[in-house]
Amino acid sequence: MRFRILAINPGSTSTKIAVYEDKNLILKKSIKHDSKFISSFDTIIDQYTFRKDSILDTLKEENIELNSFDAIVGRGGMLKPIKGGTYAVNELMIEYIKEAPRGEHASNLGCVLAKELADSINKPSYIVDPVSVDEMDDIARYTGMPEIKRQSLFHALNQKAVALKASKHLNKNYKDLNLIIAHLGGGISVGVHKAGRVIDVNNALDGDGPMSPERSGTVPMGPLYKMAFSGKYTLKEIKRKNYGNGGIVAYLGTNDGFELENRVKAGDKEAALILDVMCYQIAKEIGAGSTVLKGKVDAIVITGGLAFNDIIINTIKERVSFIGNVLVFPGEDEMEALAFGALRVLNGEEKHKEYT
Repeated sequence: MRFRILAINPGSTSTKIAVYEDKNLILKKSIKHDSKFISSFDTIIDQYTFRKDSILDTLKEENIELNSFDAIVGRGGMLKPIKGGTYAVNELMIEYIKEAPRGEHASNLGCVLAKELADSINKPSYIVDPVSVDEMDDIARYTGMPEIKRQSLFHALNQKAVALKASKHLNKNYKDLNLIIAHLGGGISVGVHKAGRVIDVNNALDGDGPMSPERSGTVPMGPLYKMAFSGKYTLKEIKRKNYGNGGIVAYLGTNDGFELENRVKAGDKEAALILDVMCYQIAKEIGAGSTVLKGKVDAIVITGGLAFNDIIINTIKERVSFIGNVLVFPGEDEMEALAFGALRVLNGEEKHKEYT
């Protein structure tokens, strides 16, 4: 039996949709939204009706009937900490997202849109590996301040999908492998995967781990709290130095990996230095992950948009190849990861999980 799946991935100013028949991509569209119109909504959840209508209009334009789908899957948002996997969307999940106690994010709409559309045709709705996936060992949560615990917020959807690709490449089961997976994009997360669980990972959202094209990563606390209480910056400005205006963009004025690569190739010494700094920090994070696994690393996997950059890949490889074999899966196909997660449930490879 062939299954037709609609995948929905809401972004800040777009809603991406994709149609799959089993593993075959039939349609992929990015529905652009006017940024001023989007910003006119008070909350993310208020955008729901507008986004739903834009999806239905696009399907109609493509002559695709909503009732032709066997399931609808949405990008998981800022849910409470949960294990990885494919989850059936339920009312408890919807209520949590509407309250948004962990923050507003466009991806929060994924489960709401999936359930509403799927319910209208009496079909199941799912989410797959949201950013809130938390499988960390307890020891990894502790810091030197009892008031602060490390949290798991990372590129779970892509890391889990790439883990399965790496497992297939190695001809082994994911649950039988020790992997270190580095997602290199606008944010960078380095996850330690042991026997199918991400037992340690830097919080890619909150100033932890390597610097990235637009995030500061870990910085010394002393200078940071002196800066915060200097009276020169607002809380919002400090946050932007961590997330959005930190990392490479703070040094070089760009967060574009291709522009950075071209500047290095053109002989820009400052660009070459900052790129090397980022790669140095990524390699350190990978090395730290290897100690969590006590040196028993089956493979290091590098993925994300920056993995297309040969300078970055080769620089990191020079520092970490002694730890283990390095596999590279460039890019981040979120739509495929969503659709394939739902497909594994539909064809009986996995059982869906319940959000409680």
